[in-house]
Amino acid sequence: MSNSADSPGTGSSPARRRRLRPVRVLTAAVFALAGLIFFTSFNTAKGTNIRTDTSLLKLSDLIQERSRKNGEMEESNGALRGDIESLAESDDGSTKAEDDKLAALEEKAGTQKLTGEAISVTLDDAPPDATAKLPGYPEPQPDYLVIHQQDLQAVVNALWQGGAEGIKVMDQRLISTSAVRCVGNTLILQGRVYSPPYKITAVGDPKRLKQALAESPTIQNYMVYVNVYGLGWKVEDDGRVTLPGYSGAVDLHYAQPVD
Repeated sequence: MSNSADSPGTGSSPARRRRLRPVRVLTAAVFALAGLIFFTSFNTAKGTNIRTDTSLLKLSDLIQERSRKNGEMEESNGALRGDIESLAESDDGSTKAEDDKLAALEEKAGTQKLTGEAISVTLDDAPPDATAKLPGYPEPQPDYLVIHQQDLQAVVNALWQGGAEGIKVMDQRLISTSAVRCVGNTLILQGRVYSPPYKITAVGDPKRLKQALAESPTIQNYMVYVNVYGLGWKVEDDGRVTLPGYSGAVDLHYAQPVD
């Protein structure tokens, strides 16, 4: 055996023979880094929460919160509009004929409540584990199992064609400028967000409304997916119902060229 510098025979002191192991060096470095992080975090926070409430929310939570606020603003706007109309009716200098004409226009515009016989149509996504129920059809793609914008538009268009006097989608009345739009499998209607199932209610002649639904080519195509993949479809007689008046803004907004 050769004599090394660490050999007992060299006469070196125990302190000089003791070497630092790599594991000990790494451990010390980790503790030092952890201490630096804790100190930096404490110095930044100063005893307060570093995260804000907004950063803790998911995007879906923010959308739902904005949708709720939009709904509250619509209700407030509707109440204020009612107060203004009441004050105007007290003494606006108009004749009865003019008042009747205005009331008729408001009814057609959808800003007033509407009562009458109604039907409702409910559309819903298929079960996530759905398979083809009939032979000769392929197994479903994810796109086959959800309600699309075109499906909702097809129902609304068919009901208008069937002579609907007024239509409500979910809890909102449609007017001439309403846009039924979907992002993913969620409905965005007049600033508010909805998830399936989607319910559409129409006031009118129930027989004519149902006939218009049955004769719509787009709905006929949708019914194939209902029968094969299990998309939701339900048509019901609601009897006599009252649709709410539209309570949102009626002013049109448009772009203007820059001078």
